[in-house]
Amino acid sequence: MDTLPDKQEKQDTCSDVVIRDGDVMLPGTSDSSSSSAEDEYVEREKWGSKFEFILACVGFSVAYGNLMRFPYLCIRNGGGAFLIPFFLFMFLLGFPLYYLEVCLGQFSGSSPLFVWRLTPLLKGIGWLMIFISGIVSWYYNTIIAWVLYYLYNSFRTTLPWSTCNNEWNTIYCRPSDPDAVAALIKVSNATGNGSDVAAINATNENIIRNISSSKEFWQNNVLGMSKGIDQMGTVQIHLAVSMLGAWVLVFLCLIKGIKSVGKVVYVTALLPYVLLIVFFIRGITLPGSMDGIRFFLSTDFNRLKDAQVWLEAAVQVFYSLGPVWGGVITMSSYNKFSNNCLRDTIIACLADSLTSFFAGFVVFAIIGYMAHELRQPIEEVATAGPGLMFIAYPEAISRMPVPQLWAVLFFIMLITVGLDTQFGMFETLSSGIVDAFPNKLGKRKMLVTAMIACGMFLCSLPFCTHAGIYIYSLVDWYASAICMALGGLLELVAVGWYYGANRFSADMIMMLGKPAPLFLRLLWCVISPLVFLVVFIVILARYDEVHYHGYIYPDYAISIGNLLALVPVIPIPVCFMYEIIRTPGTLKERIKILMKPEAWRPNNRKLWQVYEDTERAVTSKLSIAYIKETLCGTTPEPDSPMDDIAWH
Repeated sequence: MDTLPDKQEKQDTCSDVVIRDGDVMLPGTSDSSSSSAEDEYVEREKWGSKFEFILACVGFSVAYGNLMRFPYLCIRNGGGAFLIPFFLFMFLLGFPLYYLEVCLGQFSGSSPLFVWRLTPLLKGIGWLMIFISGIVSWYYNTIIAWVLYYLYNSFRTTLPWSTCNNEWNTIYCRPSDPDAVAALIKVSNATGNGSDVAAINATNENIIRNISSSKEFWQNNVLGMSKGIDQMGTVQIHLAVSMLGAWVLVFLCLIKGIKSVGKVVYVTALLPYVLLIVFFIRGITLPGSMDGIRFFLSTDFNRLKDAQVWLEAAVQVFYSLGPVWGGVITMSSYNKFSNNCLRDTIIACLADSLTSFFAGFVVFAIIGYMAHELRQPIEEVATAGPGLMFIAYPEAISRMPVPQLWAVLFFIMLITVGLDTQFGMFETLSSGIVDAFPNKLGKRKMLVTAMIACGMFLCSLPFCTHAGIYIYSLVDWYASAICMALGGLLELVAVGWYYGANRFSADMIMMLGKPAPLFLRLLWCVISPLVFLVVFIVILARYDEVHYHGYIYPDYAISIGNLLALVPVIPIPVCFMYEIIRTPGTLKERIKILMKPEAWRPNNRKLWQVYEDTERAVTSKLSIAYIKETLCGTTPEPDSPMDDIAWH
């Protein structure tokens, strides 16, 4: 595919259109515009290079779910067979929606809160995205705080989760350190006085209970777990300090907006791949690693008959790529107007999918080693979510030579992965506020970022209590699954049907010099909305109550969770009714007015007048050939493929 290099001119597909430094120059246009337009127009920041945007997208999409959740879903849902529904949904749901959001953000140069001016009737989608980003960013940083605490403890002479002689350990603790295990065996083989017999009995009971030292460190030291969400206790200092450190990291990386993020992503987006390769090479040299990899690649096609497998594949695509969260639109809004959207989308989707697959090899090489060491079946060692990150992997690391080195590398990798995802969500919040008051806050974005970070830290303190893990699990369970499915469906309806896929394709001609591919418009209008609708219905039908390792949440907690799931959705009907009430005319006239764009125009001042002419042509249902003629001042050849694209 053709790309347009920076810092030089290149003719676009329209012979009279020149693209210079990302700006589109048209015949008869100049660098100046009307004074009224200048008053309204605020120049938006731009990425330092195309590569910065690609790295930001890859970093935003590749998150903890790729490294820890995807491999577990594979073994639970048929191994290699799970890849079939995953890649199918990536093509039918993830790719078209991701590309749509990149185009929306790049064309408008707006945050999610204002992008949906193209369909005023559904302005609530923007608020849905803001709420999802806010909620997920709020609890997501808890993971980074946990990782920071583990990183701090990784510099100790003896890893604290590898032994059983700590104040938080119980008599049922099984050490992870091979030397400590050998000491226990020596005790169990001892004979003689009563103290030895007591040690033998304690050891036997420990073996029966079989609680690993890494699990006790996680539950008793890191979390300080209470018996339920009712017993919150006090804020734990070590977690509060870690949480503060996590939010300070986010603030420092975003202190200058995309100018600072664009430089940070060179480290945070690339370093995880270097470390994944290092862990893979180390993992395959360990005994039992190949058994783990073979287990990961084992295929059970009969699992594809289960609807739950397909549902989990679709949900994993949502969580993995991160459309509907608002981050994709926000990051692409800082692109140059003529940036190659399709190329960047393909790179981001491929990187996300292949990273998930490769992470499976890394994870199961280590899990195979753990199963070999513990003499347990692999399926008993493999766990999902925090258990894999904070119990299984640290225990495996503690059994390696020079465990401190591997622990530091592992948790640095997790920090960079978490920060990348946090950038997109946090920037969605801050840019939404700044875009709402550009004249007042445009030059005070650092202050806005600092205030949001401080507010988020204070709101995150409940996660630092003794019931923090229960609160985290509650929020994580209810926060976004339903909202993402509904939001994706409404996005496609808004662009594909209300605004019009062909109309949006004309916008892309102005931006890229060529329309959206026909197969993408077919996905936007028909296939993807239908698939989203089915997924949304299935999610509602299979909606279950939250649980955490057998703990049953009280009714009031479940009610709070359900309310949390509804919060992002509420703005959609509220904004719908507000727009209907404030618009004059009959109900039919109001709806007709609100289905037309409101202040929707390209993120290029030189194109505003031409865009108005194009809009008149579109509303007159003229052909793309005429639009091309209007934009370029040239008449296409009679047999041009452009003429074959139908408008209605």
